[in-house]
Amino acid sequence: MNKKGVMLPTILALVLTFIYLMVIQSQKNKLDKSFDKAQVLIAKTDLPNRTVISMDMVETITIPRMYMQQDAYEVRSPSDIKLVNNLVTTTRIPKGNQILSSTLNSLSPSAGLSVKVPPGYRGVVVEVPNTTSALVKPGDRVDVLVTFKARMADNSREPVTATILQNVLVLGVGDDLGQGISSKNVKDRERKEEESAAFSDKGVLSLALAPAEAQYLVLAQQEGQITVIVRNMGEMQLHPIEIASFRRIFGNKAGGGGGN
Repeated sequence: MNKKGVMLPTILALVLTFIYLMVIQSQKNKLDKSFDKAQVLIAKTDLPNRTVISMDMVETITIPRMYMQQDAYEVRSPSDIKLVNNLVTTTRIPKGNQILSSTLNSLSPSAGLSVKVPPGYRGVVVEVPNTTSALVKPGDRVDVLVTFKARMADNSREPVTATILQNVLVLGVGDDLGQGISSKNVKDRERKEEESAAFSDKGVLSLALAPAEAQYLVLAQQEGQITVIVRNMGEMQLHPIEIASFRRIFGNKAGGGGGN
């Protein structure tokens, strides 16, 4: 009886000690985890609302995991930084703040065309044949030509073609603003484009133009037929281009004149 009276408190003490050690270890694990380090993305500079994020606008910092916000972008490998490239801010993100998934949206028509328009420029939408819009991509450079009937020196009117704009940046093609899309989305878009083509033979390009250039284009649309031609990638030079007419091609023989 005495032995049992001695053993019972001893066993109870051992059980309590074990429970105490488990609690201590659990708290230690939580503490260690809270001070575990994590790399997160932060804004390198103030990012206004509806800013298209590029890689030079963000940077990584290392912080205790306990200070990492719930939906922050954690960087586990260098490629993770690219996850925010071409996303659009839905609210202002001050310099030094963590980049949160809840404050970003994909680059799409819902974000609006204005997020792609460079400062000092205007976004102008131009109708083009579907065959043209199918081959042009956001980021391409194009020239814009207008064909119209010009009054000649003899007071006659003849069709001419003039290059009115050169090296124009294409911001978007239809609803494609240059966002990264999955293969499934590509197929969905192609299906929608085919359905649209059944009702219209026109597509649209969104172009970045200086204000004066936008005026020239609007005037040209009213007075003649617009044609968009695509430049070679990387070609940025502007060239003097004379107006094309049949008189320039054939000289004074255009209408069947006599020879020498």
